[in-house]
Amino acid sequence: MNDAPLSRAELTAAKNKTVTRRLFLVVLGMFGFGFAMVPLYRLACEVGGINGVAGTPAGRVADTANIPKPVDTSRVITVQLDATVNTGLPWEFRPLVKQIQVHPGEKVAVSYYAKNLSDQPITGQAVPGITPWQVTQYFSKIECFCFTKQVLQPGEAKEMPVYFTIDPAVDKQYATVTLSYTFMNTERDYTLTPAQHAAMNTSH
Repeated sequence: MNDAPLSRAELTAAKNKTVTRRLFLVVLGMFGFGFAMVPLYRLACEVGGINGVAGTPAGRVADTANIPKPVDTSRVITVQLDATVNTGLPWEFRPLVKQIQVHPGEKVAVSYYAKNLSDQPITGQAVPGITPWQVTQYFSKIECFCFTKQVLQPGEAKEMPVYFTIDPAVDKQYATVTLSYTFMNTERDYTLTPAQHAAMNTSH
């Protein structure tokens, strides 16, 4: 048996092997912990209702953000509809009805009408607005033409629906709400002719 002392190089190599083994065990433990976090997180969501997820009596997980709110038939809110177009967009744009009455929690559908008065295809983008602004957080647009850009060919006209609901949690003092849209031309280099300006002014 060789009892000769190890050289400095051999001692260093042995230490490196020990450190490497320890690092490997640490990484392996972290990897396993990462997998364990997924079921733990789901369990926390079920128990505490984190991120809109809550446990049901059957033990299943339900997304509370998508649970329909009960309709409050004892209240009526008047929703006024408004529409404008920015300078530079030769479109006719208006709501098909001026106002409607809705119950909080009720899913409502309304439509706007848009027509391209120019001889060129144009892309527009609608920007919504809610008045009074305090109602904004309770006003949910489920489907809306404002979610995407709209392209109208020369002379093309179409109806654009909006589906929305007003949360019953909105304060009772807000009995009248205005839903407005402003359409803007996304093609900034487009120039209106005097005839197109006149058509816009007489289209409403």
